[in-house]
Amino acid sequence: MDRTPPIWLVANAASGSNSDDALDDLMARLAATGREPARVVRFPDDALPARADLDREGIGMLAVFTGDGTVNAQCTRLYGWQGDVLVLPGGTQNLMAKALHGEDVSVEGVVAALEQGSLSSTRRRLIRCAQGDALCEIVAGPGAVWADVREEIRDGDLGGIATSLGEAIRRSASDPGVTIVEPATGREEGYPAIRLHPGAAGMAVDAYGPQDIAGIAQQAGAILRRDFRTGPHDKLGEHDRVRCRSEEPIELMIDGERRTGAREETFEIMDCDVNFLSSIRQHE
Repeated sequence: MDRTPPIWLVANAASGSNSDDALDDLMARLAATGREPARVVRFPDDALPARADLDREGIGMLAVFTGDGTVNAQCTRLYGWQGDVLVLPGGTQNLMAKALHGEDVSVEGVVAALEQGSLSSTRRRLIRCAQGDALCEIVAGPGAVWADVREEIRDGDLGGIATSLGEAIRRSASDPGVTIVEPATGREEGYPAIRLHPGAAGMAVDAYGPQDIAGIAQQAGAILRRDFRTGPHDKLGEHDRVRCRSEEPIELMIDGERRTGAREETFEIMDCDVNFLSSIRQHE
């Protein structure tokens, strides 16, 4: 008798890699491994399950086939859960799936690794601020408005894309920048965008100056894919705690989702109390 704990699957039809066909294909692949989901949670029509929901149903694994924003919303509801989360590439950028399974991550590859038993349960770190937790990254400053461009792309609104793109370029160039006041590092005049993400030894801080944002803005294809991370920037080290300040409320992009913070925000690296299934070795 099979005593493998049942799994649930969370899917989001609005995410970049989702479609009925893609979901059907994933379901078939999971069924072929003997891990057909006992339930499919179709967010946002269905509420994301909390830890208590999974414990009550005896769920041992939660597969998440969504974009990074929904991965964040789901996993931050599960702190303390003893089951495993399997993140599949179901969005546009798939930052979390890549962090767990490598840059060339695919649904086929992850499900094959699951079938072969080659995935390992691991813990990661996250970035915490007053506006929420980030599993992958926080972008602070006017450059965070690039998330609005992504939303228009996802909705397929060509007029909205043009408007949001122009607004993102304008604000990146003209809005007050963000200065790092603790520790004392970086340019005194601040930056249009500061990216904070878990690193090997702490919270890695990358800062993008005005010329960096402007240069990347000229590469339309790179903008639309949010590849500004690979552009020229200042590496400001890895830290446990970073305090930023601006003349205006600080715009934030937390795992791809937009928030607006206060004029001063503190970011800290914390342990993430969630078990993730991973194909690659994680930072210890």
